[in-house]
Amino acid sequence: MRCGMHRAPWMAMAVWCAGMAGAAAQTVPSAAAQVTPGPALAAPGLVATASLNAADTGWMMTATVLVLVMTLPGVALFYAGMVRRKNVLNTMASVVAIAALVTLLWFAMGYSLAFTPGNAWLGGVGRMGFAGLDFDLRAGLVAVSHLAPNVPESVYATYQLTFAIITAALVVGAFVERMRFSSMLVFIGLWSLCVYAPVAHWVWESGGWLAQLGALDFAGGAVVHVNAGMAGLACAWFLGHRKGYGREAFEPYNLGFTMAGAALLWVGWFGFNAGSAVAADGRAGVALAATQIAAAAGALAWAAGEAVTRGRASLLGLCSGLVAGLVAVTPAAGFVTPRSAFVIGAVAGVACYWGSTGLKRLLGLDDSLDVFGVHGIGGIVGSLLTGVLASPRIGGVEGSLLTQALGVGAVMAYSLGVSALLLWTVDRTLGLRVSDAAEFQGLDLSQHRERIGA
Repeated sequence: MRCGMHRAPWMAMAVWCAGMAGAAAQTVPSAAAQVTPGPALAAPGLVATASLNAADTGWMMTATVLVLVMTLPGVALFYAGMVRRKNVLNTMASVVAIAALVTLLWFAMGYSLAFTPGNAWLGGVGRMGFAGLDFDLRAGLVAVSHLAPNVPESVYATYQLTFAIITAALVVGAFVERMRFSSMLVFIGLWSLCVYAPVAHWVWESGGWLAQLGALDFAGGAVVHVNAGMAGLACAWFLGHRKGYGREAFEPYNLGFTMAGAALLWVGWFGFNAGSAVAADGRAGVALAATQIAAAAGALAWAAGEAVTRGRASLLGLCSGLVAGLVAVTPAAGFVTPRSAFVIGAVAGVACYWGSTGLKRLLGLDDSLDVFGVHGIGGIVGSLLTGVLASPRIGGVEGSLLTQALGVGAVMAYSLGVSALLLWTVDRTLGLRVSDAAEFQGLDLSQHRERIGA
C-alpha cells in the first residue's frame, strides 16, 4: 500500500522471532511441578492458601473490575460519542469484540509471554494453553505469581488481562470509520501477542531488559499509552484519511456518551493506578490521590489552553484533558508526591492539547480520535517526568531521565515498526480498508447490518 514501509518493520519482527526462540528454550515448569512453602519465588509456583493476604486479594479483585469498566463501557462510550452516527455501533462492536478476543489470547498465550521468566525479550511458555493458575482446595494449595505472591495468580493474571484489553481497545480510536471489522480482529489479535506482550515483559517482568535497566512505569505509561499511541499512529498513516476529511464537518454523534465514557475512565483509573501497587497499602493510597489530582489538573489545563486559543472551553476539551492527566500520571502514580502529580497533570493537559491540534496538523494524519495526541503524547510526557520527579520516599527508587527516555524510545520504535508490519501483512492477505461505498454508507450497516434507530 505504501511501499516505503516494506523494509524497516522486518527488523522489528526479527527481534520478536529471536525472543520467541529464546523463550521456547527457557520454558518455565508448570505450577504443579513446583510447590513452595513461602512467597519467596523466582517464578510462578504453588504456595499454601494460608499464605495469601485477604485484604490484598480483595483489593486486586476490585481493581480488576474497575479496570475492565474502563473499557466496557468506558472506552466504548467515549469513542462512540465522537464518531458519526452511521459508525457508532461499529465502534462499540469493535471494543466489545476486542475484549473477548484478547481475553482468550491472553490466557492461551499472552500472559505466559508477558509475565513469566524467559529471557530479556520475552517470557516463557510454561503457562500457555490455559495452563497454570492452579488451585487445589483439598491440598490447600494455590498458584501465585512471583510478581504478586500475596494474591492468587488467577487474580493477578486477570488483572493484567484488563490492561491488555484496554491497550488494544485504545488503538480503535485511530482507525474508526474505515477499517474492516474482520481485518481489525486479525490485526488486534496479532498485535496483542507480537507487540503488547513483549513490551509488557520488557518493563514489568523482573527479567525484562528495561526492568533490568531500572525503567520506571508504575501502571503503563509506556506499556499501555505510548504503545497504543504508536500503534494508532501506524494505523492512521497506513489507512489514510477518511473520505471527506478536512473538507466536510464530521459531526460527533453524542458528546453526552463521550462525557459518560470519560467519567467511567476517571473512576476506573483508580483500579488502573492504585491497583498497580498490588496491595492494599499506603503506596496504593498515594497512587489513588495522585490519580485524582492529575486528572483534575489535566482537565483544567486543557480547558485553559482552549480558552486562550479559541476563546472558550468545551465539554470535549474537559473530557480529553482529564484523560490526558490520567494518562500522564499512570507511569508515575506510585513514584511521585501529590504535588508532582499536579505538575504532571497540568503539563500533560497543555501538551496533549497541542498534540491533538498543532502536532496533528503538522503530521497531516487522520488520527480520528487523537490516540497519539492524547495517549502517545501523554504517555511520553508522563514517562519522562517520572524520571525527573520520582521520589525515593514514595517508591523507594531514584528516577533517571536518561533511562526513561531510552525506555520510551525503545517502545516507540518497536510498536511503530511491528504495528506497521502487521498492518501491511493483513492488508496484503485480507485487505484493511472498507470500500468507498461501504464507508459512505457507514460501517454500522456495511459491516454489521445494524443501525441506530430514529
